[in-house]
Amino acid sequence: MVLATLGVIAMAWALGGRLRWPRALVWSGMALVYVAAAVFDVTLAEGNLAAWALIGGFAACVGLYSAGLSRLKARAEPEVAAKPQGTFREAELERYARHIVLRELGGAGQKKLKGAKVLVIGAGGLGSPVLMYLAAAGVGTIGVIDDDTVDNSNLQRQVIHRDDMIGLPKVQSACEAMLALNPYVEVRPYQRRLTAELAESLFAEYDVILDGTDNFETRYLSNAAAVAQGKPLISGALAQWEGQLSVFHPAVSGPCYQCVFPEAPEAGLAPSCAAAGVVAPLPGVVGTMMALEAVKLLTGAGHVTRGELLIYDGLYGESRKIKLAPRKDCPICQKG
Repeated sequence: MVLATLGVIAMAWALGGRLRWPRALVWSGMALVYVAAAVFDVTLAEGNLAAWALIGGFAACVGLYSAGLSRLKARAEPEVAAKPQGTFREAELERYARHIVLRELGGAGQKKLKGAKVLVIGAGGLGSPVLMYLAAAGVGTIGVIDDDTVDNSNLQRQVIHRDDMIGLPKVQSACEAMLALNPYVEVRPYQRRLTAELAESLFAEYDVILDGTDNFETRYLSNAAAVAQGKPLISGALAQWEGQLSVFHPAVSGPCYQCVFPEAPEAGLAPSCAAAGVVAPLPGVVGTMMALEAVKLLTGAGHVTRGELLIYDGLYGESRKIKLAPRKDCPICQKG
């Protein structure tokens, strides 16, 4: 009788595990079988009470041990899970895995990116790849300011926008594209033109400023505001087949933008993309390098292009660097 009962209990345990019944239900069923069999055997069949008591005591010990172990495991699991994830969801850890395995970035670098705030001025040719790669890299907060709307002529090179976005504000189109790529970032759109008053308050909210505009007025304005607040400014420019970029941060070292370009060129000497043209992939090349400079700045990885001007010639596949130095009579970074 005892062996038959143990066989029934073993079958109930195996069946419960296979069908994924609740553990409490399985234990209750086994206990019911045991009690019924023990009462029947002892009272009606004059079975061995000591044997039933021994089996019952052993089962009770196993049950108490299992219950205690499950309770301890449930209490410990949230703490263990929280340590490797930190502020990241599990899906984010998988998304940024190629960053995390990089020796120069790692989990610490990715956490810096998540906590960073970057402002991009312009959602055009340079702004398109900058914004997409900042979002892809996991920069936590990305601001984009632009007062323009998407035009059909933009789509040859401004890859963040789509044909069905023609006529809509560029910041709206850019935000939709970034969030579609990475829903774990925060995007702040500013549909307006940058002014000196706005720059003063806006730049204070961000760690790094990227200027991808195509006019000297905005470039000088951005430079002055960034220098005044000690913020690094990553500036890029394009013309036909050639692009250039540099990191201007005189609070650390090197010149500011106006040290290198004291005055805007005369009309006609630096024609716009609309007038001179620009090859479609060039903004992608230069804009991606600007995003890379931002990632290095935010994480402390490698060497940033500070105090240097990187020039890329797409027509001949050549690049070169020019050393830059502060200008002693610069009215922006050499005041006082």
